[in-house]
Amino acid sequence: MAQLPMSRDAVPVSSLLTAVGYERTTALLRGRRIRRVVYYPLSGGEGRRDVEDWDFGPWHQPTMGVELFTDDGARFSAVWGSSFDHYGLELFPGPMADHLRRIGEPCGPVPVEVTDHPRWSTLVGRELTCVDIVWSEDRERGIRVPDAIRLCARERAVWIAAGRPAEWPPEEVYYLGTDDVMVVFTAEFAAKVGIPLVR
Repeated sequence: MAQLPMSRDAVPVSSLLTAVGYERTTALLRGRRIRRVVYYPLSGGEGRRDVEDWDFGPWHQPTMGVELFTDDGARFSAVWGSSFDHYGLELFPGPMADHLRRIGEPCGPVPVEVTDHPRWSTLVGRELTCVDIVWSEDRERGIRVPDAIRLCARERAVWIAAGRPAEWPPEEVYYLGTDDVMVVFTAEFAAKVGIPLVR
């Protein structure tokens, strides 16, 4: 596989992802079972190795991405990127190391195992019955950007989005289409963030 050019940040700059390719990747996830989930928040602090806070109850902020491991050995990496002209949530088949650099280095992303986190218990080990892309549209410019994906196992759902809180510490306002990854665990909170219902 050809190496993608990397930005100064930890995410590659690529125009290779298309809407058709994105749909194909989500189709690959459908019918599989998630076996492991790993977050990639940034590190900082005095030694530049402290993992940033990421657990905020009904939502998590893994900042750089989420890696999903399935029961048949496949891996999928959800990262923020700008393949669609603006920051969005991008999903690729393959390991996170193909999309992030400086993993485990000071001020770089740190792998954090969250498979056993109670919030993921609704999906881990269950067959994904649907994986939907949540697109936002700029009709004036004729651009569609993927804000999020919704992973469903029957009536249970988790959203992985490109988004963050407007203020720190988090208050009431959230932005989508940012260079951050967030994970949302309830439909109520997804609505609060601004993630529209998938039809």
